[in-house]
Amino acid sequence: MKHIAAYLLLQVGGNSSPSAADIKKVLGAVGIEADDERLDKLISELEGKSINELIAEGNSKLASVPSGGAVAASGSGGGAAPAATAEEAKEEKKEEEKEESDDDMGFGLFD
Repeated sequence: MKHIAAYLLLQVGGNSSPSAADIKKVLGAVGIEADDERLDKLISELEGKSINELIAEGNSKLASVPSGGAVAASGSGGGAAPAATAEEAKEEKKEEEKEESDDDMGFGLFD
């Protein structure tokens, strides 16, 4: 990711075809050592390609990926399970209230 980020920064800065040396210089400016093998692979794969087209292609691929929310699991453990979870929730709430009162140290943020 750091190599791609440096490549894109150079492109935004006006360098339409950044070299490995350019990317190493950007990374070196912030104290990051470049991995030569990965850098060479990145340069060879991006050579002659338009970043804008690659980003547009990636966006179209991501649009087809489902990104729905998590599915809730249904519990069929019997009648005792809801009562147990209700008790646990009450205990947790009491503990949270106790912790909150301990944290204010005698003054509030907006007092």
